[in-house]
Order: sequence, then C-alpha cells, then structure tokens
Amino acid sequence: MIRLLLIFLLPLSIFGSKILSYNIYDRTDRVDVMITFDTPYDGTIKQSKSKKKIIIKLEDAIIESSKLKQLSSRYITSLSITPMLNYTQIVASIPESAVLKASKTSDGYGLRLRFSDNIPLRTTKSTNQSNTNPLSSLPTKPSTEISTSYYIVVFILIVAIVILILVKKKLLLTNTKSINNSSWLFKETTKMPTTNDEQTNINEDTQNVSIRFQKSLNEENSVVMLDFGEQSYLVLMGKSNILLDKFTDNKPTTQSDFETILQNRHQELDNFLNGEENTNNESLESYKNKASYISYEV
Repeated sequence: MIRLLLIFLLPLSIFGSKILSYNIYDRTDRVDVMITFDTPYDGTIKQSKSKKKIIIKLEDAIIESSKLKQLSSRYITSLSITPMLNYTQIVASIPESAVLKASKTSDGYGLRLRFSDNIPLRTTKSTNQSNTNPLSSLPTKPSTEISTSYYIVVFILIVAIVILILVKKKLLLTNTKSINNSSWLFKETTKMPTTNDEQTNINEDTQNVSIRFQKSLNEENSVVMLDFGEQSYLVLMGKSNILLDKFTDNKPTTQSDFETILQNRHQELDNFLNGEENTNNESLESYKNKASYISYEV
C-alpha cells in the first residue's frame, strides 16, 4: 500500500524544486543557512516556533535524503533537513531569544535562513540608552563646515606671512638708504691720486658700514651708532646729518651703554634739534635791527 502511495505521489514531486546543497555560516552576531535549488524556488515557506525549536516547511521542495548538523553556536545548536510528502521540513534547535528571518535571492535559486538575536529588543535597548545619554542630543558640526574653517585659517596665516615679509623688506630698504645717506661721514675732504688697488680698498671699506645701535628722537630725526672699520661714529640723522662723536677703544657694547651716552648728550641733542629754528629766529632779529638802523640813519 505504501509503495503504491509513493508511486502515485512521485509524479507530483517532479514539479517541485530540488535542494542541491546547503551551507552553514557561523558568524559572531548570526548564523546563516544557505540552501541552493536546481530551479528557481516558488514554493511557500511556513514556520512554527516553540521554546527551543523552529520548524520550517518548504512546500514544493524536495531533497534526496535526510541531513543532520550539530553546531556550537549561541544562535543554533542543531539543524536537521528531512524529506516529507510534497515538502521538506527543516528543524532548528535554538534558544528562546533567537529569531528566524528567511529571504530568497533575486534569481530564486537560493534561500537564506538567518538565525540571530531578537533585533527589535536590541533596537529598543539602544534607543533607551541614547535617550538617557545627554551627550547624544548635542548638535554636531558638519564636516564641510570644519574643512571650510580650516581653509580660512590657513589663508589668513599665509596673508600674515606675506605682510611680514613685505614689512621686513621695507625696513631693510630703509636701513640701506640711511647708510647710503650717511656716507658723507667717510668721504675724503681732499682728493688724492690713488692707484687702482687703493681705490678698490676704499670702495670695499665704504661698503663695510653697519648700524650698531639706533634710536628715534622724533618723526624726522634719530641717533645712530655706525661701525666703519675700527671706529664707531655717533651720528644725528634727519633733515641734516651731524657727526656727534667717534669712538675707537671705548665703543659702547650694549644698548644700555648707548642709552647712557644719549642721556649724557641730552642737552647737546636738544641744541642740535632746536638749532635750525633758533638760526631762523636770529636771522629775523638781525634783519629787524638792520632795518631799524637804516631808518634811523635816514
């Protein structure tokens, strides 16, 4: 009788998809069971769950013989695949927290059975933790704004460096002009015939002029200590260049020595600075006296 029933049901099995193979992939957060069919599987998938088992029925799917697999995963401990009448039964031993999610491949030749933790519970737990964390509600700055601020800072630094370079060049040019203007200190009062070698030495010495110290007295005048050869010269530079003193052995070596010299010559510097104005006033008084004298004689 059973043989007759099997012979009667055999033609029906021809229209089902045959299971060619199955593979189990044990991951840290899930276990995937991949089943491969010989034709696209269009049957119905049914499942029922108890405390320790999940039973899956693949209707219109056949397998040649029963399969049994033991696992040591936290999501599944054993898996059995058994051929039944008009369907294939898959029984998985799982803990109570595990859930099953079945999905077919796009071409229908494959079926994936994924065993994992209860995802909705994990999501709820994560949501509660984020709600209790006060830092999670703080706004974050988009990465594009951060990169823009970085480029702005770099641009400002580059502009500042260019400005500093231009200011430094201007100061060097000003000092060079001051040295050139003071060259009258080192010109010979009388011209003596010199050979080519002597003329070359004079030109080289004239170029070896350096500023030891400098202090501004007002907007137009400043006092400069110049080094030329083995001597140092104290010069008042401004509307008119005046040689105040020269030093050979007792040259000032520090800024403090230079300031002391200026303090000792404070009255002399005031006289030089006010000399031009006093000269103009004296000329005006002389002119008045001469005019009065001429009027008296007439």
